[in-house]
Amino acid sequence: MNTGTGAGGTGSISLPGDPPGGRRALAVWGIGVAVYFVAIIFRTSLGVAGIDAAARFHINSSALSTFSILQLLVYAGMQIPVGVMVDRLGTRKVLALGVVLFTAGQFGFALSHSYAAALACRALLGCGDAMTFISVLRLGARWFPARHGPMIAQVAALFGMAGNLVSTVVLARLLHSAGWTATFGGSAAAGVLVLVLMLLFLKDHPEGHEPPPNPHAGKGFVRRQIVLAWREPGTRLGLWVHFTTQFPAMVFLLLWGLPFLVEAEGLSRATAGMLLTLVVLVNMAVGLVYGQVIGRHHAARLPLALGTVAATVVLWAAVLAWPGHAPMWLLVTLCTVLGACGPASMIGFDFARPANPPERQGTASGIVNMGGFTASITTLLAVGVVLDATGEDYRTAFSSVFVLQALGLYRILRLRGRARQRERERIVASRVETVHVPV
Repeated sequence: MNTGTGAGGTGSISLPGDPPGGRRALAVWGIGVAVYFVAIIFRTSLGVAGIDAAARFHINSSALSTFSILQLLVYAGMQIPVGVMVDRLGTRKVLALGVVLFTAGQFGFALSHSYAAALACRALLGCGDAMTFISVLRLGARWFPARHGPMIAQVAALFGMAGNLVSTVVLARLLHSAGWTATFGGSAAAGVLVLVLMLLFLKDHPEGHEPPPNPHAGKGFVRRQIVLAWREPGTRLGLWVHFTTQFPAMVFLLLWGLPFLVEAEGLSRATAGMLLTLVVLVNMAVGLVYGQVIGRHHAARLPLALGTVAATVVLWAAVLAWPGHAPMWLLVTLCTVLGACGPASMIGFDFARPANPPERQGTASGIVNMGGFTASITTLLAVGVVLDATGEDYRTAFSSVFVLQALGLYRILRLRGRARQRERERIVASRVETVHVPV
């Protein structure tokens, strides 16, 4: 476990009763990561199928955006309930339920011919997806020594982005060679495979390291946790950092990036797919860099977040203001900057965790996580509505990005002073546990 020793550094200690780790822990945890990997493939699969989905279900841009909006609404709304389920039921049961739900959603989506049925399937997928990452983090904590927690979370995030990469590279090609039903139905087989593996080999914890029983918390426990976490300025600052940094890349990858590059910028699908892949690759690389920088220089958190936001604003403005089609070098630069948005959004959790005691950090992380998803949902809908209202004017539609970024920047600047003062008070008196929790 990493413990804060001040504003600028961290140290590692071993705790009594830590799990042993080792090869068996790696194998068990690897099964959980495989579940998360498949969930990310299913979550992002619509991002390369937006144009095909519009044609298959005979829907306009607003209706198309509803797929991702509903999926994200379900995902965001399930964060706190899933945390409670993991604590009460254990990782194995929650993960198994999640796999069943997101596999059923993906397979149903493959067979759907009506918009309503397809919408229900994406909601089911979002519900199952919401159960994966929190479970994987809990699994790592039960099987590995606490000092390995940050690295475990980082590696799990990298595998998640690899799932995104599979969507942009593999599924995009299969969709146009094998067709809709074969692509989505065939990918659902991966869900069946990881379900079998986890039912056969996954355990909640190693022998002799059973968690202590949870005391009865009372009916108002969840509400009290939320209220206390929200009162901390660090939680609110983390929410707005996550809100401001995450959504540009998520909107681009989940739905509107491919249509924008193909229909507005005149690129081929293959070239557009390569640019989406670039976003994912940069995300994976920058995530490790940001994690190392913040681990060594805690004060770099806000400059990194604000710098990423500023670069995103400048590049988006340049692309949208460019007369005619933007040149390839500019689109490549935009996608490179978008790749840094995901790692920057993780900084939000680094503000929320020191502001809350360990027993409330899960609730605080859930609140932060909702920030980025709320911004993503809002922008997905806004882009779709404006596209319909303006006759597919992507420049006007994507200008909605600036509105949410301006709101987020205003809130960040308002909260940073109070959050910094409160964190200094707490960091002097208590140990800071650093666990990175990606979306």
